[in-house]
Amino acid sequence: MLPGVTDAPPPPRPARRAWWRRVQRLPLSMMVASVLAALGIVQLSFQLGHMLYRSATWSAETRQALVRVAALEEDARVLQDAIRAANDPAYLEQLARCRGYVGKTEKVVVSSDAPPPRLPGENCKALRVP
Repeated sequence: MLPGVTDAPPPPRPARRAWWRRVQRLPLSMMVASVLAALGIVQLSFQLGHMLYRSATWSAETRQALVRVAALEEDARVLQDAIRAANDPAYLEQLARCRGYVGKTEKVVVSSDAPPPRLPGENCKALRVP
């Protein structure tokens, strides 16, 4: 037998240093690459989440804007119709009748069964003007 060689197991190593020795065996570049890859994955996850959030909010804002544009186009159409009708004698006569005016040669006949007007002097349905 060789001197100093025994069948006995080696003495136990301190537990604190065991993990550090395993880390020291790894190449430094591999550790740096792993840390950078982990940071890249975290950043990519954040960017994807942020992109999904922005996409959802952009879609909602686009829908709201389209509804608003449609309402404004309808208002513009109503105003253009009112401008065109302001010079039409038949339309002006109709407005006067709604206010309760009658022609010089006409007679006013009121039914006893007629419902009262909603507002005094208002005989017609009011047109909403924006």
